[in-house]
Amino acid sequence: MLILIIGLILFLGLHLIRVVAPGLRAAMVARLGLNGWKGMYSVLALVAIALVAYGYSIAPVINVWFPPMGMKHLTATLMVFATICLIAGFLPAGHIAVKAKHPMVLAIKIWALAHLLSNGSVRSIILFAAFLAWGVILRISLKRRARTGESVDRSFVATKYDLYAVVLGLVVWAAITFKLHELLIGVAPLAM
Repeated sequence: MLILIIGLILFLGLHLIRVVAPGLRAAMVARLGLNGWKGMYSVLALVAIALVAYGYSIAPVINVWFPPMGMKHLTATLMVFATICLIAGFLPAGHIAVKAKHPMVLAIKIWALAHLLSNGSVRSIILFAAFLAWGVILRISLKRRARTGESVDRSFVATKYDLYAVVLGLVVWAAITFKLHELLIGVAPLAM
C-alpha cells in the first residue's frame, strides 16, 4: 500500500505544482530551460505512474464494502461521458468543451467517481478518492485563475468538434470497455 501512496503523492503533487507552489515552475524553467523542465517533469510523471500501477497491483485486496448489483453498469455508463469529455479536451472548442470549461479535469472527476462506485477495496478507495480530490482541487484552482484573467480562449466554437468528441469518445469507450480494460488492467468491466 505504501508504494501506491508514494506514487500517488508524487504524481498528484507534480500535477498540483502550479496550485501549491506557483513560482516553482517558473524558477525551474529559468534554471533548466523549458525543455529541461519538461523532460524532468515527464520522467518524474512516468516514474510516478509506474509506482501507482505497481503499488496498486501488489496492495492487498481488503474490501470495505461490496458494490450493489448494477454498479458496474452505472460505472460503464458514466465512463461514456468521461471519455467524451476527455476527447473534447483534446479538440478545438466545441460546445461540450465550453460548457465543461475544463473537460479533461471533468473527465478525471467522472472517471474517479464512477470507479469509486463499483470498487470497494481499500486500494481502490485510496486510488480513486485521491484522483477525485485532485480533480476537485484543480478545478477550484482553475476557477480562481480564470478570475484573474488567466483562461483559455474559447471565442471560436464549432459544433463539428462536439460531433467528433461524441463519435471518438464512443469509439474509445467501446475499445476500453470491451477489450483494453481487461487487456491492460486485468478486469473485464462488464463481467459478472
